[in-house]
Amino acid sequence: MKQPREPRARILRRRIDGVLLLDKPVGMSSNAALQAARRAFRAEKAGHTGTLDPLASGLLPLCFGEATKFAGELLDADKQYFATVQLGVTTDTADAEGVILQTRPVVTSRPEIEAVLSGFLGDIDQVPPMYSALKRDGKPLYEYARAGIEIDRAARRVRIHELGLDSCTLDEGANRISFSVRCSKGTYVRTLAADIGERLGCGAHLAALRRTAIGALDVASAVSLATLESTSASARDELLYPPDFLLGTVDAVRLDTDYAARLRHGQPVKHPGTPGQRWRAYDETGVFIGLCLQTEGLIKPLRLIATGADPTSPDEDRMQET
Repeated sequence: MKQPREPRARILRRRIDGVLLLDKPVGMSSNAALQAARRAFRAEKAGHTGTLDPLASGLLPLCFGEATKFAGELLDADKQYFATVQLGVTTDTADAEGVILQTRPVVTSRPEIEAVLSGFLGDIDQVPPMYSALKRDGKPLYEYARAGIEIDRAARRVRIHELGLDSCTLDEGANRISFSVRCSKGTYVRTLAADIGERLGCGAHLAALRRTAIGALDVASAVSLATLESTSASARDELLYPPDFLLGTVDAVRLDTDYAARLRHGQPVKHPGTPGQRWRAYDETGVFIGLCLQTEGLIKPLRLIATGADPTSPDEDRMQET
């Protein structure tokens, strides 16, 4: 006879608004990291600003509550990575998790590697890897790849802003290089690693990857999950940045009491500016109202903070169990 299940413990969720810069560990998916952070804060609502492969560690900004309205702000931002590449070995995924396809001798030098890296600077065309989340007919490419099906993929234009060799070990037991890269959105660093290997004539795959920056955000300001979970519950909220944190590159405007009230009710208000310009709007006391768009002589709301939202403090009146 089956024993009755213990009743599932209920988690008391709370409304909390803010941005956490997380240093994601290797081996954890972005969603798993998000859920772990959400549990730590007991947050009602959470989202991330773009995924980071489980193989990679590094910067993963997470949004809670009202800050989720601005999570898309980083999607178009440049990214920076520190990559370690194994020369002489190609895999079916172009990274260390794949099946080895070929092993070739490595006959190269540091000057040759530096010359090859410089050839990837600027605008380049990349063919997205089969083991990616890009979709074809509603199904991600990696599902086709796992079924042994190869799909034709069109090359995509990306930009490599900076690419510098950090270390180079060339001997029979290692044959590894490490480089730092700043690139545009949509760049696959494992594809870059594989293409570098082909230019060198030996093949290669991505052995390790760490995201060090997104736009102006740096991993040096991020906290690890271990730090988050070991921080006392009463002090965790201090690790959060306010909901307007991701809008740091957008110009700010401060409105008087009447205009602020109108804007909060979704009404456009008079303000000079160039049509198409975006604004971070605040009231006279400096309280963030939301993101706005400039039209001809007016600014109109795009995404507004809910009335009464507090960047870092729980709203005890809105506690709920889940």
